[in-house]
Amino acid sequence: MTQSDLPAASRRGFLQASSLVVGAAAAATTTAVAATSTVAEAQESTGGLHPNTASKIFFTADTTAGKVQGIDNAGVKCFKGIPYAGPTGGRDRYMPPKKPMPWTGVRECFSWGPINPQTPADMRSDYAQLIMWDRHVGDGPIGEDGLVLNVWTPGVDGAKRAVLVSFHGGGWETGSGNFPGFDGGNLARYGDVVVVTVNHRLASFGYVNLVDAGAPSEFGYAGCCGVMDMTASLEWVRDNIANFGGDPGRVMIFGQSGGGAKTSVMLSVPAAKGLFHRAAVQSGSMLRYGPKAHAAENAEKLLKQLGLSRANAADIQKKSWQEILEAQVALASQGVGFSPVMDGKYLTHDPFDGKAPEESADVPIIVSSMLEDAALRLTNFTLDDAGCKAIFDQRFGGKGAEILAMYRKRYPSKSAFALQAQAFTDVGLRRAATEQVSLKHAQGRAPAYLYVWTWPCPAYDGKFGAVHGVDVSASFHNYRDQTVGVGSKDGRLMVDRLSSAWVAFAKTGDPNSSVNPHWTPYDPVKRSTMMFDVDAKCEEDPRKEIRQYWDQMPRA
Repeated sequence: MTQSDLPAASRRGFLQASSLVVGAAAAATTTAVAATSTVAEAQESTGGLHPNTASKIFFTADTTAGKVQGIDNAGVKCFKGIPYAGPTGGRDRYMPPKKPMPWTGVRECFSWGPINPQTPADMRSDYAQLIMWDRHVGDGPIGEDGLVLNVWTPGVDGAKRAVLVSFHGGGWETGSGNFPGFDGGNLARYGDVVVVTVNHRLASFGYVNLVDAGAPSEFGYAGCCGVMDMTASLEWVRDNIANFGGDPGRVMIFGQSGGGAKTSVMLSVPAAKGLFHRAAVQSGSMLRYGPKAHAAENAEKLLKQLGLSRANAADIQKKSWQEILEAQVALASQGVGFSPVMDGKYLTHDPFDGKAPEESADVPIIVSSMLEDAALRLTNFTLDDAGCKAIFDQRFGGKGAEILAMYRKRYPSKSAFALQAQAFTDVGLRRAATEQVSLKHAQGRAPAYLYVWTWPCPAYDGKFGAVHGVDVSASFHNYRDQTVGVGSKDGRLMVDRLSSAWVAFAKTGDPNSSVNPHWTPYDPVKRSTMMFDVDAKCEEDPRKEIRQYWDQMPRA
């Protein structure tokens, strides 16, 4: 995806700076609040089968809100669109998530539930086509009844399997658990685990600092209600997943890109403490929030775009979600974005600023980057060494020759495009990943594992290299995806490599398996790093001279 193809907020996002500071919004306090106990009747269904009827196709599970029915595929039972919280429109907009309204009968969960308001990605971008991001909206409806999740399980049988909960990518602005790349069926079958994907509020629906923009105090949760949604989804897992064959005492959260940022945040949320037991951050290490004052400025711009002011800010609840999304998109072209900001109540401190969060001190983590992560924003595929030197000169204060020489010495056969992408990754996202894993190690309570994915994506004649997002399909064991070669021999090996680590980590807190070489936890002396490739190996301080060079340079 070119820089111009991305929304302005996304361009400022994950590959921008060492700390991956992602824009602004205030936060909140407490976890999901119980809604009225009125029994919902509009969404119930008898399901066509009595709940106790034996079936090889349909399977029913109990939740705290009512029974749900899923459907079998090759031994994996899939339940789609299960509400973990109530609707978020009207008077519930910008409020904490409420418990879902109970229903009677059996709710059919065969089709995708709603996703939260957002725009599709530009389908003209080769990168968007590569990772299918023009499909990130999935196949469900769009609206404000989108606090739903999807479950894939090998059995509704009380087997107490490890549970993997995915928070989707797309920054804080786009994406959904309905995205084809997050389909959990293959991973559930491969690892005998339960897989959950989550939809939650995004951008101007989940992260607006309305109180500091003049709204009444009851809007104090508006800046972090999207984070509260994720906590509510984990509370749902705690309370219900045993009925889907899962173990609420072995829950792993993970996510890539924006999902990695969300995972970073959840590691520091007091209300989420104890709701998960392992975590993995893929190409999305978020260390700090944006400034609260900047979030208030963005909130005022949103109000103005909607024809509102500080005096009638509460009337934002009277607007349609389409009007709010229109205003958000208009502001994105001006560089205005919306993401969580520390408020001191619900989000009490930065995720990883000088130290690892105490809330998750006993949680082992995996942190990663792709060798050419930054290639997602670049399109100058015919770049030569002279052009690469000029770009380095401009960005790094005339040091282009020495930087190019350093990369060319290690990678004599790589394209200049790939070297450019590596440098931009090394100075930004990879630096943040290393800082995050180092802070976790320094805490001394649980191990931290680091990996770099170096296997280049074979699609588009390999021009993107090991680009941002290629490891998503591998983490879900989706070997059919184009990012991993549509079932090619090497692609299937790479999928087995990462998925086996995910399954082992979810089950035991240790990612080692028979599929990979032994993976040693990270420490700042040996700097052990798994280099995921066809010939995977755990190396001590790989690419040492490149790391040392950027360590002594000021942060970009």
